[in-house]
Amino acid sequence: MSASPTISVGPAKPRLRLRLTPAAEYAVRTGHPWVYAERIREKNREGDSGEIAVVYDRKDRFLALGLYDPDSPIRFRALHSGKPVMVDDAWWRDRMAASLARREGVLTEQTNGLRWINGESDGWPAMVVDQYASTLVLKLYSAVWLPRIADLTRWLREFLKPERIVLRLSRNATTSFEQAGYQDGQNLWGDDTSGSVVFLEDGIRFWSDVVKGQKTGFFLDQRDNRRRIGQCSAGMDVLNAFSFSGGFSLHAARGGARSVTDLDISPHALESARRNFELNAADTRIAAARHESVQADAFAWLERSTEQFDIVICDPPSLAKRETERVGAIEAYHRLALHSIARVRPGGLLLAASCSAHVTPEEFYAAVTEAARRSGRPFGDEVYTGHAPDHPATFDEARYLKAAYLRFEPRPR
Repeated sequence: MSASPTISVGPAKPRLRLRLTPAAEYAVRTGHPWVYAERIREKNREGDSGEIAVVYDRKDRFLALGLYDPDSPIRFRALHSGKPVMVDDAWWRDRMAASLARREGVLTEQTNGLRWINGESDGWPAMVVDQYASTLVLKLYSAVWLPRIADLTRWLREFLKPERIVLRLSRNATTSFEQAGYQDGQNLWGDDTSGSVVFLEDGIRFWSDVVKGQKTGFFLDQRDNRRRIGQCSAGMDVLNAFSFSGGFSLHAARGGARSVTDLDISPHALESARRNFELNAADTRIAAARHESVQADAFAWLERSTEQFDIVICDPPSLAKRETERVGAIEAYHRLALHSIARVRPGGLLLAASCSAHVTPEEFYAAVTEAARRSGRPFGDEVYTGHAPDHPATFDEARYLKAAYLRFEPRPR
C-alpha cells in the first residue's frame, strides 16, 4: 500500500470571510457553485488553498461556505448555501452517503463501471470518483483537496470498500500535488500497481487504464447511448467514427450488428478497441460481427469516403476547450454532421454527440438538425439525450454531454 504524504497544518487563523459583487451574490444564492476572483469585492485576509471560506451578503447575513482556491481563477467553490452548518467529519460523511444514494440501481452484477461522485453537481467541487470493478479512481482538479487527501481516502474506503484507490490529477493541479509528495497515478490504497483493470458494462468486458488513460481510464458517461445503439443494431452495418476504445462498437456487435467499423486517427485507440473485442471473444454474438479498423483523420475520411452504413456514430473529442473556440466548434459540428449524414444509408440512423461544455445543447442540436435539412434528405424520429444518471449536471457549465439521434427515411420507390 502506498504511503500518503503528511500535510502540515499551521496555526489557527480567523475564519476567512468573503463579500461578493451583487451579480456573484445573486449567482451563489441561486445555486451556482463558482465565484471568480474578480467578483470577490472584500475579504478579511489572504486565504490558503482548501480552507473553508464563508460568504456573507450585503446585509452581513450568512450566504454560503465553500473551499477557497487562491491559485485558480475560480477563487471560491461552494459547498453549501442557505443556513449555516458545521462542516465536520459527520457532515462530510453524510454528503458522501447522499452522493452514493443517487446512484442506486446503477451498480449491478452486469455493470461495475460507474461514477460515484461528479464534482460540483454532487457537492464535491473539482473532484470525480469513478469505479472500475474493485478499483476506485479519485481524480482531483484543484489543490483545494490537498489538506483532505487522507480523509477522502478514509471515507471512500469506508463507504465503497475498494481493493484499491488510484489518484489521478488534472494538469493544472499536478504541480501543487507533486510539491506535497503526490504523483499522478499513484495508489492511495491497495497494493496492485498495474494500469489495466477489466470491468463490466451491461455484461461487456472492457479494459480501463486507470493509471495513464484519458480522464479516469474510460469514458463512462456514454453508457446509456452505447446501450441504445446496441438495442437497434441487429443486422446492421455500423460505423463508429472517433471510435477510441470501441465502446459503441462492442455494444453494436453484441446487439447483433452484421459489421462494425472503427474509425480513428490514433493507432493506440484502434489497438485498444481490438483488445476489447478480443476480451469478449467468448461472446458468440460479438464474435459473429465482422470487425474492421480504419486509421484515418475522421474529418477527412467522412468527407471523402463513398461508403455507407446503416448506423453512423460520430462522437468526437471536445472541439471547444475554451469559450473563444465555441463558434468554430459549432461550425465543425455542422460540417461533421453533414458529412456523417452522407455516410448513412436510406432508412439509416445517425448518432451525433458532443462533449464540448462551451457549446450549449441548443447550439449543438441546431447545428446537427440544420445539417440534416441541408442534406435534402427527409428525416424524423429525432431523439435528444444528455447526461447519464451517474453523471448529473446541475449548472450550465457542467452540461457538456449531448447527443442527437436522427433517422433518415428510405428513398421513395
